Amino acid sequence: LRMWGIALGTAIIGVHLLEAAGILDFSLTIYHQLQWNPWASIIGGLLFGYGMAMAGNCGYSALTRFGGGDLRALVVIVVMAIFSFVTLNGPLAAPRMWLLPEVPGKGLNSIAYDLGGLIGVAPVAIAFSFAIVLILWALSYPRLREQPEQIFWSAMVGLAITIGFWGTSVLYDESFGEGLVESYTFTAPMGRTLIWLMTSSAGGLVFSVGAVGGVITGAFIGSAIKHDFKWEACEDPRELGRQVGGAALMGIGGVTALGCSVGQGLSAFSTLAYSGPVTTLAIAAGGLLGLRHLIHGFEPE
Repeated sequence: LRMWGIALGTAIIGVHLLEAAGILDFSLTIYHQLQWNPWASIIGGLLFGYGMAMAGNCGYSALTRFGGGDLRALVVIVVMAIFSFVTLNGPLAAPRMWLLPEVPGKGLNSIAYDLGGLIGVAPVAIAFSFAIVLILWALSYPRLREQPEQIFWSAMVGLAITIGFWGTSVLYDESFGEGLVESYTFTAPMGRTLIWLMTSSAGGLVFSVGAVGGVITGAFIGSAIKHDFKWEACEDPRELGRQVGGAALMGIGGVTALGCSVGQGLSAFSTLAYSGPVTTLAIAAGGLLGLRHLIHGFEPE
């Protein structure tokens, strides 16, 4: 959790520097193009978090595990990919849009801009204050301060989020408005990747598809260098069934919330969109409920 604080703090600083420099336009990201629907964040986050507990990992973690040889993670990836597109464009799309309509936004869904306008402070100053508090909170943990390698790699995660927004912003400008301005997220992109592998469609070989392949490739290279690559499979049918169910819930929840633990917990949160903290808290609550179910069942204690 403390490492997440460093990653998020770094991302907030980097992303708001890009925005202040005129390189990144928040209004072009999905987190600010649509009016924020709190119910979508809460319901989607709860479903994703509960599914994450059932599956034993999130989408990003499943990609890294598969890169290290875990075939159980491949099942999670495929099921999550299928249900993400079932929810995005398939049979669940219409009821999702009816229950949780997506309305074009009239302005930024930005904590920094709203708070800055309220108290008369520049949004970038508000963002930097949030970031510094997060980083100081993370570094207040003595054990983390004793592990500079973890601090470094946490900051690199935040830098990766920043680079994602920078790269897609440059591509958007150079292509005269084609493509999406986005950074890392792994729910709908899994579905896009699966369809692209089968049909070379689903928007083509875009950033999000490359990100999915990049994480798997990076995990494979890292496990090979550390001699940790090992084929693993599931021996318990009940465990496999639980993982399949959890993956389906993550696919549904991630699309409903417009992002996963990375897409909302880092990418959206780094722009200080309202959906970021709300979805992150909902994912955490869903995860806690799922863990309680795994440990105690639904019987009262």
